[in-house]
Amino acid sequence: MNIILLGAPGAGKGTQAEKICEYLNIPTISTGNIIRAALKSGTEMGLKAKSFMDAGKLVPDDVVIGIIKERLAENDCQNGFILDGFPRTIPQAEALDAMGVQIDKVIDIEVPDENIVARMSGRRVCEKCGASYHLEYKKPSKDGVCDLCTGALVQRKDDHPDTVLSRLKVYHEETEPLKDYYQKQGKLAIVEGQEEIADTTALVLKELEV
Repeated sequence: MNIILLGAPGAGKGTQAEKICEYLNIPTISTGNIIRAALKSGTEMGLKAKSFMDAGKLVPDDVVIGIIKERLAENDCQNGFILDGFPRTIPQAEALDAMGVQIDKVIDIEVPDENIVARMSGRRVCEKCGASYHLEYKKPSKDGVCDLCTGALVQRKDDHPDTVLSRLKVYHEETEPLKDYYQKQGKLAIVEGQEEIADTTALVLKELEV
């Protein structure tokens, strides 16, 4: 089964991709990871991407899709794959269709913006060992101090409320229209994100009929 996962930053797509991967035994294709792999292996598309990145430019859609197509041609994708983080825009989805990449199901994980802001802005990371905490869901024994190494816990810039709101704005403007795009193709399934990860996973797997 070939799957696309949609959802705003902080909606838990990455975690659900891991769960689907476990149940269906198919790889997760993350755009950032495969671009890094293509750069490292020096494929034709990887070299093209490098030329843009070296010039400080965004990698164009056709190059990104070329890298994705190379990745999807590998043996571990024969029984299906999960696309996480791509497509992000209608033109990218259209290009994916034009290249003959068949998608069976698109799962959109919906979480209200206010929940995402609360979830992400509550994160704290140890600046020494990188251990992760949350002010509500995973509190350290002592405020501001890592349980593992006693390092100071800090809020990453990506988790600051202003940054989260900015990323959500971009998502709603550029990526959310994909819901209508795939709804018209009869491939969209909407899953309401739950407080417990396992509950969200159960709903996702139900939509995939697993």
